Amino acid sequence: MCSRDLADKEAAIAQFLLDYPQAADAGRGHPALRGCEDVRWSAFPECPAAIPVLLHGLLDPAAAFEAKRVLTNSLLNSVREMNAAMPAALPFLLRLASDPRIPAQSRLLSLVVSVAGFSEPIDGRNEAMVYWFGSDCDHPEREQCRAVFAEHASVVAELAEHLSSPDDRAQLRRVAGLL
Repeated sequence: MCSRDLADKEAAIAQFLLDYPQAADAGRGHPALRGCEDVRWSAFPECPAAIPVLLHGLLDPAAAFEAKRVLTNSLLNSVREMNAAMPAALPFLLRLASDPRIPAQSRLLSLVVSVAGFSEPIDGRNEAMVYWFGSDCDHPEREQCRAVFAEHASVVAELAEHLSSPDDRAQLRRVAGLL
């Protein structure tokens, strides 16, 4: 990851704010987002500081789809790797995904399932998996996310019930230690 990628993420957030200026104030005071502005997002490598803007944007019906897209691109460094900030973002995503009044709820649930997949441990004996996804010791965010899923196991169990795919339900339950 290079600083250009961070600049691209920040540019996408800036464009989001130009397109949806009202989104930054959406859902102020919503209990699911309590504390999101206290996180030092920029302290995580390759993570933009404006993650709270995107989290709030998920509560704006007009901006929710784009907020979810930009947030996903900001928290996933590639199709194989989560950003180190994902464990900090995950409690907010879980709480939002469990609220049926959130405009992007189904899309957030899909993101949560993806994060569960990214959080699965990599078998260190499988050289191909380690080559493609890196070892778990090089990606502590996997274990950290599993801990967040376990900490929010009751929410995860409820979310799993809303999934139509048995594989997705099992993956979500497994990563939370419910299987």
